[in-house]
Amino acid sequence: MKFFLDTANIEEIKRINELGLVDGVTTNPTLISKEGRPFEEVIKEICSIVKGPVSAEVIGLNAEEMIKEAREIATWAKNVVVKIPMTEEGLKAVNILSNEGIKTNVTLIFTISQGLMATKAGASFISPFLGRLDDIGSNGVELVRNLRTVLDNYGYETEIIAASVRNIGHLESVAEVGSHIATVPGSLFPKLWSHPLTDSGIEDFLEDWKKYERNMK
Repeated sequence: MKFFLDTANIEEIKRINELGLVDGVTTNPTLISKEGRPFEEVIKEICSIVKGPVSAEVIGLNAEEMIKEAREIATWAKNVVVKIPMTEEGLKAVNILSNEGIKTNVTLIFTISQGLMATKAGASFISPFLGRLDDIGSNGVELVRNLRTVLDNYGYETEIIAASVRNIGHLESVAEVGSHIATVPGSLFPKLWSHPLTDSGIEDFLEDWKKYERNMK
């Protein structure tokens, strides 16, 4: 499973990327707004750091606006992917953009039907939102499982990005059910590589080594 870092913070991207864990980056208007820098400038810098896909979201709500924005965004870097909301107008835009060879990530997917519609329209990626589904009592992981089954049933090449991943349980569960990708907030990464038993094990080994060194003197 690939990891897409869910942030627009350059320092955070550089830090995690140095570990070899970043296969791509996803951003959204909220994340971009936190950086206090021009949208285009941020996306171009991220694309220069990360080799994999970098999602940049359109703001327009009708297909004409989305297509215009998408065509401009697509010129910023070879690895940029245009993020489009899951609406009728969004599907119309995705259909046209995909025929032009522009990669798209259809976001805010909450049902199998939405995921299937986005895939048929030509989306390169679809993003079901786990956390938000869990908030209303639905099972986000089950949606990812079912979407993977549907895509495999019909041989679609669209990749699933498990989005709104909030904890280790989410990440491990979507890995088990076959999500192609998971978006991971920068704040979650340290929790993925850390464990109290790892820390205590290191302390034990170091203490044993100190004893060994004392006995060897």
